[in-house]
Parts: sequence; structure tokens; C-alpha cells
Amino acid sequence: IQKGSSTVAPVHVVSEESADKTNLGFIHAFVAAISVIIVSELGDKTFFIAAIMAMRYNRLTVLAGAMLALGLMTCLSVLFGYATTVIPRVYTYYVSTALFAIFGIRMLREGLKMSPDEGQEELEEVQAEIKKKDEELQRTKLLNGPGDVESGPGTTIPQKKWLHFISPIFVQAFTLTFLAEWGDRSQLTTIVLAAREDPYGVAVGGTVGHCLCTGLAVIGGRMIAQKISVRTVTIIGGIVFLAFAFSALFISPDSGF
Repeated sequence: IQKGSSTVAPVHVVSEESADKTNLGFIHAFVAAISVIIVSELGDKTFFIAAIMAMRYNRLTVLAGAMLALGLMTCLSVLFGYATTVIPRVYTYYVSTALFAIFGIRMLREGLKMSPDEGQEELEEVQAEIKKKDEELQRTKLLNGPGDVESGPGTTIPQKKWLHFISPIFVQAFTLTFLAEWGDRSQLTTIVLAAREDPYGVAVGGTVGHCLCTGLAVIGGRMIAQKISVRTVTIIGGIVFLAFAFSALFISPDSGF
């Protein structure tokens, strides 16, 4: 009886320790992901896309399209990063640390060189891009709409049903956001984080970070887009990236998840 009780106790302790370690790994990954996404996305191209489109169209439709694109991109980035875990963790850990240091130094340099009204150029660029998409949408409507005279009234019913389920504004918000996010700093950061942190924590933290930034852009609209200091956010972002790189000097590669 004594032997049985002595063998069960250590297993129970080990399981509790592993559970605590997993929880800490998830929380650390969540905090890391949400913080780097916020400093990367505020004043970014995807932020301006959501802000400008929300001023012109239904906010809920714009938010849904942008969030679907960002959620999908976050999941893809996490999968890319998790795929690199086949490489020994000690290598991916220090490579990702070096990348964080490079990102941080670059962001600090960019921020210090920026003028206080740096975001206005990107804002105007996004406005021009959305205007171009609007013109294409109007041309498509003109081509498809008046065609009822030749094709007969029967074709208008399925077209209206199709547009009822999938709004062109939803598709535009999704497409513009997805293309703007591809290869962006926040996508690369998510991949790097997923290679060294708990992938579930990175996925949840990244998605919540995108939700906060995009929601802020949709609600605040042009006011936030014009008042936000891209220079300040970039400098803070550089400090955050360097802080994560510096923390690797005190954390063992084997710790985490």
C-alpha cells in the first residue's frame, strides 16, 4: 500500500507542473503576440484601409471583411511558424531572437527618421487605392445592371440573391486587407513568434490584437487616422521588439511551452 501511494504522488506533481508550464507558455505567447501586433498595426496600411472604408460604407460589413482576412492571415502565419518547429528549438529560438533584434533596430531607425505627419502619405495612398476599387465596382455594376434589357428579367433575381449573401463591400474589405497584410511586418512577426512560443497563444493573441486595432479604426475612422502619430508608434514598436530580443538573454530556450 505504501509503495502504491509513493508511486502515485510524484506523477500527480509532475502533471501539475506540466500544466502550469503549459498555462504560462500560453499566457506568455498571448501577451507577446497581442503587444507586437498592436505596435505593428496601429497606423499601418491595414489600419487605414479599415478606417477609410468604415467612413464610406457599413461599418459592420467592413469590420467583418477585414477581420476575416486578418484572422485567416494570422492562422496561416502561425501554421508557417509552427512548421519550423521540426528544427531543434535551440536554433529557432536564437534565430527568432536575432530577427526580433533586427526588426526592433529597423523600427527605431525608421521612427527616428520620420516626420511627425508621416502617416498622411500612407493615408492618401490608401484613399487613392480605395477610390480606384470603387470606380472598378461602379463599372462592374454598370456592365451587369443595364444588361437586363438584353438578357431579360430572369437574370436579376439570382444576382440580387448572390449580392445579398456576399456584399461587394465585404469582398473589397477582405481582399484589400488580405493583400496589404501579406508580407507585412505583423505577418512576419507572427511567423517568428509561432516558431518559438505556444502556437495557440500566438493565434489567440494575434487575433485579439488585430480585433482591437481594426475595431479602433472602424469606430474612430478618419479622426484616429489623422491624429495618430505613426512616428511615436513606430519608436514604441522598436522598443517592444528589442525588449523581447533582450529577454532571450535571461530565458532558456527550453522554457516556455
